[in-house]
Amino acid sequence: MARARLVIFDCDGVLVDSEPISIRVLLEVVAEAGVNIDEEVGYRRFLGRSMASVAAMLEEEFGLAVKDRHLAKARARLYESFRRDLKPTAGIFAALDALALPYCVASSSQPERIRLALSLSGLLERFEPHIYSASMVDKGKPAPDLFLHAARSMGFRPADCVVIEDSAAGIEAARRAGMRVFAYTGASHAPLCNLRETVAALGPDCIFDDMAQLPALIASLDNATGH
Repeated sequence: MARARLVIFDCDGVLVDSEPISIRVLLEVVAEAGVNIDEEVGYRRFLGRSMASVAAMLEEEFGLAVKDRHLAKARARLYESFRRDLKPTAGIFAALDALALPYCVASSSQPERIRLALSLSGLLERFEPHIYSASMVDKGKPAPDLFLHAARSMGFRPADCVVIEDSAAGIEAARRAGMRVFAYTGASHAPLCNLRETVAALGPDCIFDDMAQLPALIASLDNATGH
């Protein structure tokens, strides 16, 4: 197996502890539009997916046609909540400092939202300009397009990449891209949606809940290859 040469981070739930904020705002806006969705269902169906994918699912599965006004309301409320409550993932700065590999972020969110989240959490300068969004490809997660785009843009083969993800959609996308994938289960939403059990069923290369472990876990991959 190829040596790890590039680390691709998801953003929400991996770099920043944003998923409880995002799901809460989404379900609030959807409820105000007349559709009540349980929090557990919200995490299970929408976690890690682009807004385009979520909108399609809302229409197909719940009969809600998502309009521009819904998107504008959700975006404004989410950004307000981010500015008030968003925090970086515990241990992420030390983990990045200890990584001996290049890294980037590949997120289902829009570029504006990714940069806002990274800026508010003090991470933007660590990743700029290597920020990749589902808006840059035809199909978002669980399709492999975004991770393949990120690897290609960074100049690495898929087999050289390790993806750090927290969602079923993201893990599936990494697998389909031919990349190794580590499932991070240390964010605050993990106990709310049985995240560890969900990701374990998908067979990631590793499951971990402490960012301090990440550099050693990636190094152990290289040791296993004999390099």
